[in-house]
Amino acid sequence: MTNVFVDTDVCIDLLSGRQPFAKPAEILFSLADLGKIKLHVSSLTFSNIDYVLRSQYSSSQSRLTLLKFKTLVHVLTVDSKTIDLAIASDFTDFEDAIQYCCALENYLKIIVTRNLKDFKKANILVVNPETFIALEL
Repeated sequence: MTNVFVDTDVCIDLLSGRQPFAKPAEILFSLADLGKIKLHVSSLTFSNIDYVLRSQYSSSQSRLTLLKFKTLVHVLTVDSKTIDLAIASDFTDFEDAIQYCCALENYLKIIVTRNLKDFKKANILVVNPETFIALEL
């Protein structure tokens, strides 16, 4: 089974129905729901998602959405070492540095994101959802 780190933007695409990006996110998460891949996210992703969803939904609706979302992913810890690695990284965007270092710390070899430009310094495969789906199907 392929283990994949999913960046926050793809998760928000799924949960907010953000167009035109929702459909590829739905396909990606459907592959996980069918047991064909295992999706991983950092614990940081949950606070990022909640921040965005609260602009669309009530706090209780956002929490319910997060509860359901959690059944689709494996949540990885962001700890002191992850933060130290992110601080020392060459990444310009600190949040992306945290996500990348979290993936590395957990020996994941693929990151799925729409934000390819901020992961140019990555030493693992970084692809958008459409490319990943084409590789998997």
